[in-house]
Amino acid sequence: MYRSDTIAAISTPVGEGGIGVVRLSGAEAIEIAQRVFRRRSPKPLQPNRVYFGEVVDPDTGKMLDRALLIPFRAPRSYTGEDIAELHCHGSPYLLRRVLDLVCRLGARLAQPGEFTMRAFLNGKIDLAQAEAVADLIRARSEAQLRSALALHTGALSQKAQSLSDALLSLLAT
Repeated sequence: MYRSDTIAAISTPVGEGGIGVVRLSGAEAIEIAQRVFRRRSPKPLQPNRVYFGEVVDPDTGKMLDRALLIPFRAPRSYTGEDIAELHCHGSPYLLRRVLDLVCRLGARLAQPGEFTMRAFLNGKIDLAQAEAVADLIRARSEAQLRSALALHTGALSQKAQSLSDALLSLLAT
C-alpha cells in the first residue's frame, strides 16, 4: 500500500446537485465511515453492497442526512485500499459538514488527484490510465471521450506491452 493514512474528499463536482459523494480511502476508511453512519441492521457491512441509513454527528447524535454507504475492501477498490463512499444529498454545505466530520475522526483532506495517484502507486492502473482519468473528466466531445476511454481501458498499455514482448522475443533469438 502507498500510505497508511486515510484520505477524504468530496468526489462530485462543486455546486448543488441531487447527489453528492464523500469518498474515503485508506486503512481506516470504512471504520471512519461507520462512525458517522447509522443503519437499522446490526449485521456487519459486506463489501461492494449499498446500505441505506443516516449520516450522524457521533458527538451529538444529530442526523445530518439520509444517505447511502458503499464499502469496498482492499485490494478490490479503485485505489487498492479500503474505500468508503457516502452518497448524500448534493448540498455543498452538507457535503462540507460530512467531510469535516470524517476529517475530525481521523481522515485527512485529500490532495487533488490523490485517489488516482494511490491507484497508480498501488498498481491498480498504469501511467497512461492515470493520465486518462483527467482526460475523461475534461472530455467535451465524443472524440475526446472515446480517446480518453481507450487510454483508460488500457488500449495504449496493451499495444506497448505487445511491442515490448515482440522486441524482447527478437532480441532473444
